[in-house]
Amino acid sequence: MRLPVIGDDPTHIDEEYAINMIRYAIDHGVNVIDTAYPYHGFSLDQGGQSEPLVAKALRDGYREKVKIATKLPSWVIEKREDMDRFLNEQLERLETDCIDFYMVHGINKTYWENLKKLGFEEFLDRAIADGRIKHAGFSFHHRLELFKEVVDYYDWSFCLIQYNYLDDDYQAGKEGLKYAYKKGLGVAVMEPLRGGQLATDIPEEVQEIFSKSEVKRFPSDWALKWVWNHPEVSVVLSGMSTMDQVKENIKIAQEAHPYSLTDLELDLINQAKSVFEKKLKINCTNCGYCLPCPSGVNIPENFAKYNDYFLFGSPETKDIYQFHYEGLIMENERASTCTECGVCEEHCTQNIPIIQELKKVKELYE
Repeated sequence: MRLPVIGDDPTHIDEEYAINMIRYAIDHGVNVIDTAYPYHGFSLDQGGQSEPLVAKALRDGYREKVKIATKLPSWVIEKREDMDRFLNEQLERLETDCIDFYMVHGINKTYWENLKKLGFEEFLDRAIADGRIKHAGFSFHHRLELFKEVVDYYDWSFCLIQYNYLDDDYQAGKEGLKYAYKKGLGVAVMEPLRGGQLATDIPEEVQEIFSKSEVKRFPSDWALKWVWNHPEVSVVLSGMSTMDQVKENIKIAQEAHPYSLTDLELDLINQAKSVFEKKLKINCTNCGYCLPCPSGVNIPENFAKYNDYFLFGSPETKDIYQFHYEGLIMENERASTCTECGVCEEHCTQNIPIIQELKKVKELYE
């Protein structure tokens, strides 16, 4: 989803450069290529250019060297027939007769209820039986309780969760990681660098902490190795936009193993995390005691996206954070839905003035 583009048009992938990157990665050991229906499109509701580009990159014998992972766009599924229609279209776009790892994309509470109503499990069973997909999984963007429900609901092969040293208690988090692993699911991790935030524009205080280590590493090295340090993690998905990033990630991957970080190194990462946390505008711990909101506002998620902007963003990058806010928070769960009833504030363990803080989120993003 972060392939190099020409200009500012996300649909205009620099094909020659991107294909060279992908093939270099495969030649040097990468064996999973992850894409999705909307990647490199103008909106989440439209098919993007990522899947067709992947198909081109995997010509000339490269398809046989990798596993393809892609995803059913769950937010546009209105009837059972839509599931087959999208899968069949993706098989054509990817120029393959079978997708190795097929995910229900971006499950949250709203999508989940609709998918259950429409019988997604029968669709996945049939697609496996007729050979269109090999393994069924899901990617996840909601709270821990729903994650456990989803894991237990169907005989999944794997799941995809966001996990990095800042987000170890975010969404599924560490508890979800261990829960899925104990249930026998393979666990893939997305956003190990938090969209590049843990690799660039690192605060000077964090750089100073990392410099205390005898082994000198780039920030991306620290972040990726922290994820790979967990034995429960099967695959790490890292979006790469340049050949230099590809080469750097491959080098890190060759050196990263479970339990490879020392106690001292893990302590340095915890110190770095503390620096980031002190920069939070809203001290929300994502405990969830404020939920359910009578008006449906996803309070912790609104606060998380607000904090992200002030931790890593700038006026020049505002559009990126705006896209994340609108893409990952349903319209009926956004800050503007707040009716100021005050129920949430009665339950907040951090005594956050939630109503006033939601107004700030609304002002920033809406």
